[in-house]
Amino acid sequence: MRATGGRATPEAAAAGPGMRPWRFVVAFGTVSLLADFVYEGARSVTGPLLASLGASALVVGVVTGVGEAAALVLRLASGPLTDRTRRFWAWTIAGYTLTVVSVPVLGLSGVLWVASALVIAERVGKAVRSPAKDTLLSHATAATGRGRGFAVHEAMDQVGALIGPLVVAGMLAATGDDYAPALGVLAAPGVAVLALLVWLRHRVPDPAAYESGPQPTAAVAQDGRERLPRAFWAYAAFTAATLAGFATFGVLSYHLVQRHLLPTAAVPVLYAAAMGVDALAALATGWAYDRHGARTLAVLPVLAAGVPLLAFTDTVAAAVAGALLWGAAMGVQESTLRATVADLVPPGRRATAYGVFAAVVGAGTLVGGVLAGALYARSIPALIIVTLVIQALALVLLAVTRPGRPS
Repeated sequence: MRATGGRATPEAAAAGPGMRPWRFVVAFGTVSLLADFVYEGARSVTGPLLASLGASALVVGVVTGVGEAAALVLRLASGPLTDRTRRFWAWTIAGYTLTVVSVPVLGLSGVLWVASALVIAERVGKAVRSPAKDTLLSHATAATGRGRGFAVHEAMDQVGALIGPLVVAGMLAATGDDYAPALGVLAAPGVAVLALLVWLRHRVPDPAAYESGPQPTAAVAQDGRERLPRAFWAYAAFTAATLAGFATFGVLSYHLVQRHLLPTAAVPVLYAAAMGVDALAALATGWAYDRHGARTLAVLPVLAAGVPLLAFTDTVAAAVAGALLWGAAMGVQESTLRATVADLVPPGRRATAYGVFAAVVGAGTLVGGVLAGALYARSIPALIIVTLVIQALALVLLAVTRPGRPS
């Protein structure tokens, strides 16, 4: 089999995939686990690292904010470009390469502007690869079950997100806060990411071969290209509404520390626990999605509505439970929401759809964070009431739009 730039030859496509779909999903999950090991390890110390180079709090906020915006907004460009070129493997490998190279070099940078550029470059790498990566994964999950496939991928992803920061913390403790070896050690999993990707591309040059049977249809625009289906836009509206009423962990942790419910050092531990719940919730709702279809998504507004009811109390147990509930909602967002996109959009426009969907998620998250922070400063009861109203609206949108049940 031979493919160029991620496009399989007709002979390769006719021969079929080179491994079973579940093995492909697990292998891709291992890629994400290792990549999260790398970039989540770096992100856990981005603020202190930039500060050690002379950055103010404002500079740290601007650099990290620009990076997160780039990771989401640039997918509006990378998604359509991926669909147009059909070079899914090339975009995926290029994006991961940019990330795993930026992180170890970041530890060696001794100048603020260089470090800032590398922080942003790492996030650009995510924007480059994500639409292509999600499209490749969507093909295999057509055979494994959309919900289960994306759920297993998300659970493995979170394992890397837990290991990376712990390894970096251990290296910093062992080296007296020397960032060069602490981030340099992340080069090893980075090399493993690229090696595994090259091997996967060789074994499965055309993952679209996993996907057979009837596909979602899309209207055709005047330029002859397929439009994104109306069902996708309605689903995006539901997603935007849900996230606009979802508090960020930053606001939750602010409450925990300011009300003296937890010491600052305990907050990262709680965040790690929330990530564990994230993985479990992804697996549970992924399996439910494959059995019951999109009605499973109704759990997301319910979870999001419950977060402020518990998290913004003055009782430690309730506030911790609220943070864990936040983790469960994140698990649904990161797995089952993405799985549904693949069921709504035909393969020819799927990378574009994932790019647009990421921008919707980013905009909704921004609104949710700003709204929660502003309302928290004024009135916690008002924050709770507004959240409940927004999530009720999201449930209505879900009922009206009725995203199709997976085939």
